[in-house]
Amino acid sequence: LAQTFAAQARQGTVASPYAPASGGSLDGLIGTGGYDIMPGESARQLLGQMVARFDAEARSAGLTPTSSFAGLSAYQLVTAASIAQKEGYFTRYMGKVARVIYNRLAQGMHLDMTSTVLYSLGQDGGPVTPAEERITTPYNTYLRAGLTPTPICTPSERALAAAATPPAGPWLYFDLVTAKKGIMVFSATYTGQVAAQQRAAGHG
Repeated sequence: LAQTFAAQARQGTVASPYAPASGGSLDGLIGTGGYDIMPGESARQLLGQMVARFDAEARSAGLTPTSSFAGLSAYQLVTAASIAQKEGYFTRYMGKVARVIYNRLAQGMHLDMTSTVLYSLGQDGGPVTPAEERITTPYNTYLRAGLTPTPICTPSERALAAAATPPAGPWLYFDLVTAKKGIMVFSATYTGQVAAQQRAAGHG
């Protein structure tokens, strides 16, 4: 069942209404939480439950398959939500991170998100070296403009809501300045970002 499930999830055997027209993998498009697998249940049935749960979570977050925001399709909003999920660290910051993503896209800036590089390396969390920032991959937002081609995780309902209705703000940068207290600083200028990085270094 596990092998069949993985293969069918990658092949798009069960379609998601949020998937791009080209179809493909269900990465990022399945509902969060646990699932009880009943005796005799098929991989297709399980995938159907997962897709249905994601659809319900997305609707609760204010997102539908026809949603658009900042010129992005619903699938791209899910992708933005997945990056906000990884970069926001804490749910209270996901909305501001989503706004940073949209502001950078609007200004033609690269996203420069470490989580996207880590995804391409098969890692979840941790630092990214200067050499890794130069790795050629569609998911390296230090080298490639725009969003990643697919979500980099399954976003939570809170992350989906953050991407669908982010707060207004001019922020272009953010930094986790005190990990123990969970404080992130958002800045509209690079000068502000440098100050945040120095503050973070002081709490190292």
